[in-house]
Amino acid sequence: MKWAIGIDLGGTNIKAGLVDCESGTVVRKVTEPTRDGEMRERSEPVFVSSVRACVAHLEEQAGVAGLKVGLSAPGLCSADGRCVQWMPGRMAGIEGLDWGAVLERPVRVLNDAHAALLGEVWSGAGRGCRDVFMLTLGTGVGGAVFAGGRLLKGRIGRAGHLGHVSLDANGVPDACGTPGSLEWAIGNLTIRERTHGIFGTTHELVTAVRSGDVEAVGYWEESVRRLAVVVVSLINVLDPERVIIGGGIASGAGATLFSPLRRYLNILEWRPDGTAVPVVPAEAGIWAGVLGAVWDGISHTAQPC
Repeated sequence: MKWAIGIDLGGTNIKAGLVDCESGTVVRKVTEPTRDGEMRERSEPVFVSSVRACVAHLEEQAGVAGLKVGLSAPGLCSADGRCVQWMPGRMAGIEGLDWGAVLERPVRVLNDAHAALLGEVWSGAGRGCRDVFMLTLGTGVGGAVFAGGRLLKGRIGRAGHLGHVSLDANGVPDACGTPGSLEWAIGNLTIRERTHGIFGTTHELVTAVRSGDVEAVGYWEESVRRLAVVVVSLINVLDPERVIIGGGIASGAGATLFSPLRRYLNILEWRPDGTAVPVVPAEAGIWAGVLGAVWDGISHTAQPC
């Protein structure tokens, strides 16, 4: 049996897993708070020592030292995969941090949305696909593209930021400066603005939709219609076998999201062969990033281990 360690370093929590590379499963799991912004002596972020401790614990569980490690994190990663090169505003100390030096072994670093899609392709809703894209709906909207059996990264690692495509050239700029983006249209970050202060979270909005609140249904339907517009546009550009929708909003809303989404797709999608592209919920859950980090860290190819 072949083991590797995946680390998903998030803004709130660190998820670490011992991965069985033969089955694509996480067999041992550790979760620690990230404690973003807290620093130790020598200006080392607290999360550095936490990651070291997670790796040591998982190696002890496996009974093997020196295991290969893949790490996913927010931000744009360097072309050589050694560090996060750009992550302004949070995760203090992560920019330029050489994780190979930190963990005293080769470490491949990957953007967290990219890692989540690889996890889904390896052991989730994208299993067996060579052409698939993913949208993650949460505080913001993330995304990633797998095309021709390879992860699309682009020149500086920016590829896959699908939440920042524009639906309205005259709309409000988002965090990346994109006017009227998908992230603005459905991300939790803008829910108060979009509902004129009536709802504080998307969870509150979805709960009201389920109770039959007419005003809530109107707000929700508009957000889902905009999501459908982006999905069909990306289908036209990428011609995927499947579309995966993940993130906290998707998992929490369930059929309340997917039923109207598919209804709009039936109206909007271009289907030259008469067949709809399946749009499915993510399956790998919160450990998708751990799996994807291992895939990228071990192989850099379409075969994970």
